[in-house]
Amino acid sequence: MKNNQWQASAYTEHAAFVSSMATEVVSLLAPVAGESILDLGCGDGQLAEYISAQGCLVSCVDASPSMVSAAKARGLSAALANGNKLEFSNHFDAVFSNAALHWMLDPEAVLEGVYRALKAKGRFVAEMGGQGNISALLKAMTDVFSENKDFGTFNNPWFFPSESDYRRLLERTGFRVDSIERISRPTPLASGIEQWLAVFADSICADLNAQQKKRFFTQVKVRLVGTLYSENDGWVADYVRLRFKAVKDSTD
Repeated sequence: MKNNQWQASAYTEHAAFVSSMATEVVSLLAPVAGESILDLGCGDGQLAEYISAQGCLVSCVDASPSMVSAAKARGLSAALANGNKLEFSNHFDAVFSNAALHWMLDPEAVLEGVYRALKAKGRFVAEMGGQGNISALLKAMTDVFSENKDFGTFNNPWFFPSESDYRRLLERTGFRVDSIERISRPTPLASGIEQWLAVFADSICADLNAQQKKRFFTQVKVRLVGTLYSENDGWVADYVRLRFKAVKDSTD
């Protein structure tokens, strides 16, 4: 994310669904007491706190200073780090990541760093945005930029791979893929579409002034009201997730 402007307080208030909907990927991790686990892109540390409570030795890294501070406030070991440039070697029994990998735009470098960080037979368990994730949202944002030339160029900050493409990336790195699946998961936005944009599209509109940003939010909302909004359900984002478990078989 541009300049890593994630703010933990806004994220916790308006994006709590990110952690609350992570039950299945945490179950896939199946943390065991005594294991050393890296939480890659830990956010505010909510999931790392749960994993730590299972008796694991959890290390947290995130690219946002605000998120790192929030994780430390939970009593976790947390450090500022770029997921594309992990510096660990043969250190962890598992690497875990939820809703973070799609923000890291050099997936080969990320996977190589994770592979190095794991001990032999260590596992990489994660959930991220998959192909088709927020497709309606992404089209609306792209169209608004296209129709407002004063906004400048639209830069997509996300990487949403297909199941087959990400499997190939994992295997090319040296992982054995135990499971990988693409999951459609419509996600209610209790705080509404504008708060979603304020949190998740911050980097997209980082160069817009206050008036332009207001116009961006309004026009995106207008485009989506017939697609993602209903009187009964409110705003529901078109989320698609990619969840996987891969194992480092090599002793490298």
